[in-house]
Amino acid sequence: MAQNDKHSEDTTHFGYQTVAKDKKAARVADVFHSVAGKYDVMNDLMSFGIHRLWKRYTIERAAARPGQTILDIAGGTGDLTAKFSKIVGPNGQVTLADINESMIKVGRSKLVDSGVVGNVDFVQANAECLPFPDNHFDRITIAFGLRNVTDKDKALRSMYRILKPGGRLLVLEFSKPALPMLSKVYDIYSFSLLPAMGKMVANDSESYKYLAESIRMHPDQETLKGMMSEAGFDEVEYTNLTGGVVALHIGKKF
Repeated sequence: MAQNDKHSEDTTHFGYQTVAKDKKAARVADVFHSVAGKYDVMNDLMSFGIHRLWKRYTIERAAARPGQTILDIAGGTGDLTAKFSKIVGPNGQVTLADINESMIKVGRSKLVDSGVVGNVDFVQANAECLPFPDNHFDRITIAFGLRNVTDKDKALRSMYRILKPGGRLLVLEFSKPALPMLSKVYDIYSFSLLPAMGKMVANDSESYKYLAESIRMHPDQETLKGMMSEAGFDEVEYTNLTGGVVALHIGKKF
């Protein structure tokens, strides 16, 4: 994996490309503007529907309760938000935050159509500087979004700041397959089949080529665990899902 590649203070990676740090967010936004309308369909195709099981496991490990406040960062089309909305009930509150306006629009429409409205609000926000008070949320989730953040350390510190003592952060993200043979198969799938599916379904192979590259540039399981600890989180642990193709990291705030 290439996640240890070094960049200057002013540059970062956009997939396998090197770009100016202040340009990455806009480049990522273009990707998700492009794919927003087909995002749910592509998620099912890309993961053969398994993303639903990964998210269900994340919900279970969150152990949210009625009346709690939850932040779903990079909440996209609202899969986790919808589940949390039912769990926290009318006395709780769920905030879907996403940096991308197109994704928020799709998510809001989807949730309204499914009757999820009363205890959910929507905020367009950058994970690096979350616009919420200190010690505000009982749970924070970010599913398949951290790898697109320019400064992940800054984002993790921002999440720690707004998490209540006793709360927990759950990071669900593509990671490093644990078995060499699985890794080879995964590479073939990611760089051959995935862009082809993107072209066929969303008429956009380049965005899905970037998504495959961004997964390879993301910190592996142990590196991300260390980053979360550095940001202040306690008892950081992770669970590999589907052979490490995806990992769920959990950190607590005491």
